[in-house]
Amino acid sequence: MYSVFIVDDEIIVRDGLRRKIDWEHSQFSFAGEAGDGEIALSMIQDIKPDILITDIRMPFMDGIELARAVKKLQPWIKIIILSGHDEFDYAKKTIAIGVEDYILKPFTLEELMASLNRVAESLDKQKQQFTDIDRMKKELESTTLLAQEKLLTDIVFGVLDTSTAIQKASNFGINLIAHYYSVCVTEIHVKDDIIENLVAAKSRLMQLAKNSTEKIGFFISPNTFVSIIKGSTKETVEESAFSAADTLKHEVSSVEGATSITAIGSIVEHTANITKSFQEASLIVRKTAFANKNKVISANDINTQESSSLELQENDPLVDRLNYADESEIDLIISEYISMLGKNTDSFSIIASYLLVDVIMAVSKVIENLGGDIKQEMPEVLTHSFVEQAVQNESIFISEIKKVLESLLKYRNTHAQGKYTDVILRAKKYIDKNFTNPDISLRTTAEAVNFSPNHFSTVFSQECGVTFIEYLTQVRIEQAKKMLANTDMKSTDIAYEVGFNDPHYFSFIFKKTMGVSPREWRNSQANTEQ
Repeated sequence: MYSVFIVDDEIIVRDGLRRKIDWEHSQFSFAGEAGDGEIALSMIQDIKPDILITDIRMPFMDGIELARAVKKLQPWIKIIILSGHDEFDYAKKTIAIGVEDYILKPFTLEELMASLNRVAESLDKQKQQFTDIDRMKKELESTTLLAQEKLLTDIVFGVLDTSTAIQKASNFGINLIAHYYSVCVTEIHVKDDIIENLVAAKSRLMQLAKNSTEKIGFFISPNTFVSIIKGSTKETVEESAFSAADTLKHEVSSVEGATSITAIGSIVEHTANITKSFQEASLIVRKTAFANKNKVISANDINTQESSSLELQENDPLVDRLNYADESEIDLIISEYISMLGKNTDSFSIIASYLLVDVIMAVSKVIENLGGDIKQEMPEVLTHSFVEQAVQNESIFISEIKKVLESLLKYRNTHAQGKYTDVILRAKKYIDKNFTNPDISLRTTAEAVNFSPNHFSTVFSQECGVTFIEYLTQVRIEQAKKMLANTDMKSTDIAYEVGFNDPHYFSFIFKKTMGVSPREWRNSQANTEQ
């Protein structure tokens, strides 16, 4: 199923498409809508649809500008342009951008569905291409590609001097010259090590590398992809780096059973310093490689105390893991410790005692690195009675070690993520204050907390577990529920009060979220009170 996002400044057009297309019985799902290109771009960055349908003539940002921006930020999105003008100049521009179809208004529902089906067929063929293992292997093993990867590997490792690196890169048609650089390192994880899925993921990333001029991408090992991001300002490089990381994550996760960790190195000046950014990103990937989940981490976002440990040195592996683990990974860590215990029940308490002390020492180190003291934060785990009680049997051992790790993560998240916590709190306050404004967007909220949109989108979704749009919708729907239950206002008026500029869209989103219409929900609350 492919998700579709609609942009048109005419409410009647958006409403018609949303209501007349039989989403439930088609191969498409309705992802969202917007009335102008500027708001749409912000929403699209967060929602990440497969297909965009947009009008050309709109206020603030027209369809051509929107299509150009979307193709730059999220190149996988297929675009269908709607236009009331049969002008060759418009059509020529859309072809240059890479738009899939150009439909003239007025159009019939059949014409639009035919266009959507053609795009879906194109997406299906694209998927099929990524499963053509023989073709992909030949592509990945070509002599020219291997030579290019060797050169770029030498560049990120700092083997070549600047002039030699620039000259050799130009021989491959690669322009290495820029004011600023940042290096992304992406490690691909494939469930059950299915080679066909790994090759499919690699092929997707290589296709991205082919289609980009500002991002230089190549494989440095069978499952590690490196992207050199370059630009004229630090701001553009940061935005491009997070956009690239987002795109890489999307492409890898499109392959069954595949996930990725992408680390973004700091922004540096001069070609010679590319290796510094690469080393930072590589180290972060090594420390987070155990997590079989999609994640984006930036070296610039790691707080000062933690970054002091980002030196190329040997550390306790468990300390490194606990620096980045979340609650979903606790069971994996515990299971690994349980496997070390073996089946020798006679010596269980002795071995378990050593392992528990090992965990406590790692926990103590993490707390210390964050400026704390385990004696103050978890004094109970330092007592002999705690260890003695915890190693009575396997069940108690698992329970106690889980409590220790959960306590650590709570402590770490309120200290190590102080920078993020402040950003998220400020963002949520901004949303609470402005959710009634229909023009609030990811972009305006990012500006309010002094983040770039792509950076903010990544931070918000990873820290909150939901996207910005999902959170904003939750806030609006919760307020709407209060107003439905406690006032006699019409649902149409409530829609405007909570920030929707289209009552029909509000009803659609309310039913999608709550499972019933606003009227049905209000009636259910009235019946409950009786």
